[in-house]
Amino acid sequence: MGNAASVKTEASASAEPPATTAPAPETKLKKKICCACPDTKKLRDDCIVQNGEDACGKFIEAHLQCLRAEGFNV
Repeated sequence: MGNAASVKTEASASAEPPATTAPAPETKLKKKICCACPDTKKLRDDCIVQNGEDACGKFIEAHLQCLRAEGFNV
């Protein structure tokens, strides 16, 4: 009986750390990158279509800052 109790404690102890560490990144990034920052994304995309990428640096940077604020590493 003593062995069964120690096995249970070891199994539950080894099972708990991955469960507690895995959800942390998921809770940080609830949105997909394609759905984050729709306002800055639209402004950036419209500018690029009309003026080309070279002329839209401020819109691109604003969108990147928004994504970083949402927790994305870009």
